[in-house]
Amino acid sequence: MSRVAVIYYSATGNVYALARAVEEGAREAGAEVRFRKVRELAPEEAIRSNRGWYEHALETQDVPEASLEDLEWADAYVFGTPTRFGNVSAQLKQFLDTAGPLWAEGKLADKVASAFTSAQNAHGGQESTLLSLYNVFMHWGAILVPPGYTDQSVFEAGGNPYGASSTDPTTGEGPGEAELAAARYLGRRVAEKAEALVASRV
Repeated sequence: MSRVAVIYYSATGNVYALARAVEEGAREAGAEVRFRKVRELAPEEAIRSNRGWYEHALETQDVPEASLEDLEWADAYVFGTPTRFGNVSAQLKQFLDTAGPLWAEGKLADKVASAFTSAQNAHGGQESTLLSLYNVFMHWGAILVPPGYTDQSVFEAGGNPYGASSTDPTTGEGPGEAELAAARYLGRRVAEKAEALVASRV
């Protein structure tokens, strides 16, 4: 059994929905999963000024916050973030920046890594956000496992080979079923590759 950490940041819930789908896929593949959010950095008044943001914060207040121990525990990690000008959200980036001590000890290397994201527009930065995350994973010495074009669900969700992604044009409906199916597939794929990697070390 592989151990997968699904770690995300979500303001209004789109990335959260993808994260739950990734978690579901990893569990379907037999993995033990830790589902974690990163710490919110925005001030309370900013959150309260946006109804969707505030409601989502209340709905997910019981989700445990990610720690460095989660990274050390995992055989694989899948990170999720909304796009921020084509890059990673400050909240997730801050968490990644705290991982220096583990990196220095070589405890982040040789683990499977992948990512997922969401943006308002079809060309709103999904691919560049995922590639920004992969820059981090390459520094860690992780083993990248993107979805590629290895399953029909990738095509049906829009054809993003870099990671799971969704487009939400402020409808409030969140990711569609095709996008969630692609996220579930990503979770399964990561868990399966991590299990094969763990088995190879026995």
